[in-house]
Amino acid sequence: MGYDALLWLSFGGPEGPDEVLPFLENVTRGRGVPRERLLEVAEHYQHFGGVSPINRLNRAAIAAVEKQLVAEGLELPVHFGNRNWRPMVEDTLATMKGEGVRRALVFPTSAYGGYSACRQYDEDIERARAAVGAGAPELVKLRQFFDHPLFVSAVADAVRAAHAELGDRPGIRTVFTAHSIPESADLAAGPPAEGGRLYSRQIAEAARLVAAEAGIAEYDVVWQSRSGPPQVRWLEPDIVDHLDALHEQGVAAVVVSPIGFVSDHLEVIWDLDNEAAERAGEHGMAFARAATPDADPRFAELVVELIREHVADAPVRALSAFPAAGCTVNGAPCAAGCCEPAKRPAR
Repeated sequence: MGYDALLWLSFGGPEGPDEVLPFLENVTRGRGVPRERLLEVAEHYQHFGGVSPINRLNRAAIAAVEKQLVAEGLELPVHFGNRNWRPMVEDTLATMKGEGVRRALVFPTSAYGGYSACRQYDEDIERARAAVGAGAPELVKLRQFFDHPLFVSAVADAVRAAHAELGDRPGIRTVFTAHSIPESADLAAGPPAEGGRLYSRQIAEAARLVAAEAGIAEYDVVWQSRSGPPQVRWLEPDIVDHLDALHEQGVAAVVVSPIGFVSDHLEVIWDLDNEAAERAGEHGMAFARAATPDADPRFAELVVELIREHVADAPVRALSAFPAAGCTVNGAPCAAGCCEPAKRPAR
């Protein structure tokens, strides 16, 4: 096939109370975040016993992909590495080198472009290869998949299921959410010649595709998980503020789809299942949160389809006019100046 393995590359998360602060220190390294802010965020994790579900969810998704690879006759071992917590990608890549892996594909657990969603995974790859040194495997990152038919159909079915939870009532508003980023980061997202805002434009396009698939004519796109000083402008409105606005408009029921996320990790659980659900309850609004797609069998099929684009010259399947992007080699950016990191002030 020309490839010896697949590297599953994700964000990482603590798996015990003693790991929470060291994990957050890794996440915020070099950004001058005050310790008081880290302690505040740590409380979110301690609310769940100091355990983020993200590693467990990744292992389950990897198992599904391994099963799909076997079913399709592809011999490609899957290795798991993280940016911020064990298993760290540097350690995983060293293991891969020791096992004789020379060339591997990389699946980053993000469907979108932008610095945090795409370019930072290139930096992870570059850093890991530098740490391993001579003989480090060549790493080819798979492309973005926000507009892949399997991703769209899985999210659309989850939205339909959430609507079914609320029953046959009129006026249910569908709200899509994604992780907010600073306005400056969104402006810098994408190749400079394309005018920026790649991240927010892709989120909007994914929401349009899912809404069309689910037969939903009216919907909103909002943001969640904002952090940082108040003087820095981030993508708005925030989901909780938006629920306040919907209440003022007389909306009595809402379905929230975290379209910007592929799994139910801690930010989805905290920001939506706790804060947003509680605010909806305060307003007397019926609330249902759609599932993320990683547990859907189509997600494993999607990953294998992306692999087949490289090992079997399978066609690129996409539902939007956006050019396929994100496929890079050894951490090189898609294009010169693409998704440069924004300067982040201390929180």
